[in-house]
Amino acid sequence: MGSVEDVSRKDAKLRKPLFAPFASLRGTFLGLALTLIGIALLVAGALQLIPRVAAFFGGGVILLVAGVLFLSSWLKRSKRPVIQGTGWWTIARLGFRNATYRPGRTVLCITLIASAAFIVVAVDAFRRSSTSATDRKSGTGGFPLLAESLLPIVHDANTPEGRESLNLGNDVKDVHFVNLRVRPGDDTSCLNLYQPRTPKIVAPPQSFISDNRFTFQNSIASSAEEQNNPWLLLDRQLEDGAVPVIGDANSLTYVLHLKVGDELVIDHANGPLKLRVVAALSDSIFQSELLMSEKNFLRLFPAEEGYRMFLIDAPNAQAVSTTLEDRLSDFGFDVVATDERLANFHRVENTYLSTFQMLGGLGLALGTLGMAAVLLRNVFERRRELALLRAVGYNSSHFAAMVITENVLMLCCGLAVGFVCALLAIAPVLFERGGRLPNISLGLLLLAVLLSGAIASLVATLAALRSPLLPALRAE
Repeated sequence: MGSVEDVSRKDAKLRKPLFAPFASLRGTFLGLALTLIGIALLVAGALQLIPRVAAFFGGGVILLVAGVLFLSSWLKRSKRPVIQGTGWWTIARLGFRNATYRPGRTVLCITLIASAAFIVVAVDAFRRSSTSATDRKSGTGGFPLLAESLLPIVHDANTPEGRESLNLGNDVKDVHFVNLRVRPGDDTSCLNLYQPRTPKIVAPPQSFISDNRFTFQNSIASSAEEQNNPWLLLDRQLEDGAVPVIGDANSLTYVLHLKVGDELVIDHANGPLKLRVVAALSDSIFQSELLMSEKNFLRLFPAEEGYRMFLIDAPNAQAVSTTLEDRLSDFGFDVVATDERLANFHRVENTYLSTFQMLGGLGLALGTLGMAAVLLRNVFERRRELALLRAVGYNSSHFAAMVITENVLMLCCGLAVGFVCALLAIAPVLFERGGRLPNISLGLLLLAVLLSGAIASLVATLAALRSPLLPALRAE
């Protein structure tokens, strides 16, 4: 096998546009400008000057476009070193050079693959996973069980007298109940297909507010005490007479279409009642209701007597659940595990995310088909050169190596740009959730892309080997 110097020089002169250097510089400058904008967004998000998720996601998308522009400028550059030498590395370099034969086609394939990788990685990072039922700052608040009753219960099961009145005896003496008052209303979670008009309102006791459980995503807290415990905002006296309430961030955003500081007007016996959202919980079990202080609840809804929702802290959750449902069956007492309740909310959210991931899979399929089409068309357009290479001693393994390396270049560039930019976009989510990476989805993605790329390379190689040698040489 001889040198490929002459072939490389001819390839460098093929179809070179008159203004190629200027087009390459223009793409480089535009890529640099977008890179600066993307970095500025990331810095602003890190400093919390603008919303972090929007800043990092927008910065990731802009950096994705910048990365594609840099690759386009690199493929369109006019000055390329001459390929000399022998061996498989020289053949591989010739395959890399083939990707610059039609740079527009190559950039299109890289863009599709990078966009698909970006969507798949970024969307998968937002999936909700199971949470700890004992962590006081998790979505369960550290309560393993949550119960609701159809009829109100006026006795406190935390006292011996209350347990005796409810026929619980000493079976639940080690169990702690947090009794919550409830005003029935519409479900505000993602499980409700309709727009809530009169949301369900729950009032926790003052001891629960002092306990400072759960994690908040946002609040209007101004003092250090309120920032440390946003539950205290429920006791704040608002100047315009609005009643402060707290809701889950997911329900506020996607169901009620409210944000912290907004007002919700509901019907009341004495006329319209203004509720102001003063804080938003982060992924909690309270996605079906709004929370109000017990003092305001008793003032506004005096007809709602007793307790109808209970947070239960029990050492043996399964046994306690069975006992309570049996002894309190007359009240319609229903006990569920808090992690199961939270998983039901997550299941709906993850279904929406899977829909968006299908778009990434579609982009991946289009990128793979486009890559195969580019390889085939490049082979057919360059069959005269390939025939000349076969005539001077190159065999089928050399052609396969060239086509595979050309394919690997497009795959690696697209995956690298999409993966890196997606990591930047999901940085806030990774930090908030302990750095969890979607390893399974990434492995499946890489496997699918590599398999499809190998199939496309083999098809293009077979097409090159089956092209008639003599007619191509005569045309050359």
